[in-house]
Amino acid sequence: MLVRANRKEGQKRAVLCRLQSLDAVEAEAARIARPPLPVATGEALLVPPLNFAMVDYGVYRSGFPDDNNFRFLRSLHLRSVLCLCPEPYPEENLNFLRANGIKLFQIGIEGCKEPFVNIPEDTIREALKVVLNVGNHPLLIHCKRGKHRTGCLVGCLRKLQRWCLASIFDEYLRFAAAKARISDQMFMERFDISSLRHLQASFSGY
Repeated sequence: MLVRANRKEGQKRAVLCRLQSLDAVEAEAARIARPPLPVATGEALLVPPLNFAMVDYGVYRSGFPDDNNFRFLRSLHLRSVLCLCPEPYPEENLNFLRANGIKLFQIGIEGCKEPFVNIPEDTIREALKVVLNVGNHPLLIHCKRGKHRTGCLVGCLRKLQRWCLASIFDEYLRFAAAKARISDQMFMERFDISSLRHLQASFSGY
């Protein structure tokens, strides 16, 4: 009986350690996701795009950048930009990317009131493969406002990173706020990650 009790106690401690480890990872991501204030330099302010935040090491998210944000983006030493909007990319932004050797990935998702009701999961998988390839990092993910399309993509990434749904939804809601959509949360909950499990989803060690 004593052996059995010790075994059960050991199992409880192991589960508790795993939960504490996951909580620490999620707490760190929440900490680094806080959007920064504009940073003053000797020449001008570094102004981040709307809803800018760090997702993970080498991965950022935001709304659509404009010329006011270019100096800030340059400071990130980006290698790639992943745009989730289907419209032609603005020439001014293209010129900025070319001048700074930044590769553009454009995987368009139509934006409307319920954008993910009929979205093929293959589109999100294609975008996730871009995000999961550390050769594309540092990488900025953006849509128009950095809320719904970007939020759903990041939420699916979190599933691969083994976040619980409550934490995934909490992160989504911090950016979507009053514009949150039940359809987005249903999409993230139902998204099948089985075909992507073989890919590395943690970037802290590279």
